[in-house]
Amino acid sequence: MIVFCIRMLDEPSDHISETPTHAVKWPVMFQAWHRLTFLHWPYRPEVIRPLLPPHLELDLFGGAVWIGLTPFTVTMLRTPGLPVLPWISQFPEMNVRTYVRGPDGERGVWFFSLEADRLAAVLGARVSYGLPYRWAEMQIRSGPGEIKYTSRRHFGPGQATITIQNGSPIRPSELERFLTARFRLYTILVGRLAFAQVQHAPWPLESAKVLRLEQNVIEHSGLPIAIGQPFVHFSPGVYVRIGRPTFVR
Repeated sequence: MIVFCIRMLDEPSDHISETPTHAVKWPVMFQAWHRLTFLHWPYRPEVIRPLLPPHLELDLFGGAVWIGLTPFTVTMLRTPGLPVLPWISQFPEMNVRTYVRGPDGERGVWFFSLEADRLAAVLGARVSYGLPYRWAEMQIRSGPGEIKYTSRRHFGPGQATITIQNGSPIRPSELERFLTARFRLYTILVGRLAFAQVQHAPWPLESAKVLRLEQNVIEHSGLPIAIGQPFVHFSPGVYVRIGRPTFVR
């Protein structure tokens, strides 16, 4: 990737809402996402465009594509009618993502990879949503004002050690909403483009500072190496309703 200047005052032509425009009336899964850190780098559009399915368009801010690395803890995972279960309902996760628009113009997330510490969750998400999950050994540890994430894939290269210092609550800018307020995921399911809606409250965002960052997960997810310091934020978390996958017509 070639480093380039970004006009940070450029904004998308339409306002980005912190709340979902589509409610998930019939969720197939409930989760909570806790201790989540957003790390983002800008990339040139022409570098990322060939890596997307043909029916998705890049969603740009300031003329740049943004690639995110987001480690967090999944808790309270369950399906409707079933209780939260020990062990399987809580585990670390991390994803590599970018931001796209579907054929109908709806904004969403495209995942290049997702790491999870539970093999059952990896297999279930691959089968039911077609998402590129990978099984990894992961830990998240919290100390006074610091959070440390570690991840190492069980098969193939891909590891990360990230330590951040979270700060004070912030009021999100348009760029911060662009990077975090995403309520649809896109995927390829049995060879067809599909999506699933996600519903949660606005992200409570905090400032954050990277204390240590060593990772090769991005390049081992099929992307060019991330260059420079990331744009970083922290969130204590949200509770989430996830809808069923639906094929794009």
